[in-house]
Amino acid sequence: MTGRPVERLVCSFAIPSMVCMLVTSIYNLADTFFVGQIDTQSVAALGVVFPFMVLIQATAFFFGHGSGNYISRALGARNTDGAASMAATGLITAMSLTALLAAVCAIFRRPMMMFFGSTETILPYALEYFQYILLGTPFIAGCFVLNNQMRLQGNAAMSMIGILSGAILNIILDPIFIFGLNLGVGGAGMATAVSQFVGFCILLRLSSTHGGVGIHPKAFLLNRKSLTEIAAGGLPSLCRQAFMALATICLNRCAARFGDESVAAFSVVGRVMTFANALLIGFGQGFQPVCGFNYGAKLYDRVRRAFKFSVVAATVYCTVVAVAGLVTAPGIIRLFRATDPLVISIGTRAMRWQCLSFPLCGFVVLTNMYLQNIRKTLPAVIVALSRQGIFLIPAAFLLSRLFGLNGLETAQSVSDVCAFLLCLPLCRSALRSMK
Repeated sequence: MTGRPVERLVCSFAIPSMVCMLVTSIYNLADTFFVGQIDTQSVAALGVVFPFMVLIQATAFFFGHGSGNYISRALGARNTDGAASMAATGLITAMSLTALLAAVCAIFRRPMMMFFGSTETILPYALEYFQYILLGTPFIAGCFVLNNQMRLQGNAAMSMIGILSGAILNIILDPIFIFGLNLGVGGAGMATAVSQFVGFCILLRLSSTHGGVGIHPKAFLLNRKSLTEIAAGGLPSLCRQAFMALATICLNRCAARFGDESVAAFSVVGRVMTFANALLIGFGQGFQPVCGFNYGAKLYDRVRRAFKFSVVAATVYCTVVAVAGLVTAPGIIRLFRATDPLVISIGTRAMRWQCLSFPLCGFVVLTNMYLQNIRKTLPAVIVALSRQGIFLIPAAFLLSRLFGLNGLETAQSVSDVCAFLLCLPLCRSALRSMK
């Protein structure tokens, strides 16, 4: 980890991480594709429930990245006992907290769905899908925590196997539950819950293989020190994902003013762009263990080289995806809702606007991960909040009020440009300070 060329190391860790993120996003795309064969309201229901799933990811990333970053640094410093304790503490705390959250949300599920942007016509479908997602909530969180812990200790290949198993099962179960058992949109939720449970069991079994730090309940130690370490490493991820959930709620509420078709269109675009972002984040996750180990070993020159290489590679990828998205946007939206021309029209415009600014996202994402791994917590939180919070939420409300639906379609692009400009001085300052 501290001797091989950083470019090769980043790529070797990035490939399984990219596969894991790609497979994770397939959960959402598979549901959207099969549900898209039912009706517009069912597709919109997935978009309404999506903020809750992002919130669960936020909690899981907080504990997964927070504990995983500490594990990475502890292994670099040869502190295996500390790494084992943090692994158990991160997983058990995350699953307990999300199980409690799911229980509370089950009581208030109807007002929650309305707050998340549901209309009266979408609400029955959203509640049907949501009830099964609630049942699988702790296992969804457990999968994300284990995936990040295994990846950040250099065991990304094993985490890929666990995530891939769950995704394949989800794709198999979706048509069986939705059409074979005639469960409709509820079948998609049931398929997700079952596949996430199976994926969690596989990840738990694989966590201790190939020299990995396994989960031992006796090593659980929840105290001020462990919470401080988790917060220092996981707070940027929590902020980024939590504000992504809040931004999605705002987009849903703004889109609901223009009809169910608008909610469905933004739901499809959100899933597609999440798929594109998955590979970007996966590549960035390949950079993180290299950064963590070498930062812990005080090899700062290798950290800087790895960061610069990763930013260039990520920007090239984002540019290629942006060009492809601009050209193929109508066909992609039609794939998920071919029978509704209004959904296709709105979705095409929104997707093309997001593709225009997508080349800037590589720098923003890598800067956030870099600041997070070198424990520049406050700048990392600011960057994490920028793209999906500081700029997107006010842009969505303001532009939709001023320019209607056309303004709402441009909100994400405006936010991306502003986030890029904010990242430039923060990144430059961090690079200069690490000599």
